[in-house]
Amino acid sequence: MSGIAVRMRMLQQSFDAFDEAAATLLGLNRTDLRCLDLILADDPMSAGELTTAAKLSPAATTTAIDRLERAGFVTRNRDAANRRRVLVAATEAARAAEREVYGPVGEAGIMALRRYGEDQLAVILDFLETARRVQEEQTARLKGLPVRG
Repeated sequence: MSGIAVRMRMLQQSFDAFDEAAATLLGLNRTDLRCLDLILADDPMSAGELTTAAKLSPAATTTAIDRLERAGFVTRNRDAANRRRVLVAATEAARAAEREVYGPVGEAGIMALRRYGEDQLAVILDFLETARRVQEEQTARLKGLPVRG
């Protein structure tokens, strides 16, 4: 089991390194990249929805949206159904960056998974869901501990 734990840690570090490289390529910081990813996944979304999804303060969310807007990755538009609500939408530049950065990762992943049979893929899927759940539970545990320092 310790070999799995070590490899999980290495996998998490590789995701972290990829995100850092993607943020650097796009001229963003990691928080802005995370916000952009959330917007791309649920386009468009309100600033309040982004605040909740990114787990940021409203002021930090506004700052991230400002930076993403200056970078040309998002636009702000009034919601036609509720004029007080502002929707944040991904631009074509954001979609192009998504294709450039994440498209090859998806393609490489599909190619790598072709070596597995359906039963093996079911186990992998179960493992990924279990690992995500464990990670979320451990995140909640850490948030419940007193802050040090």
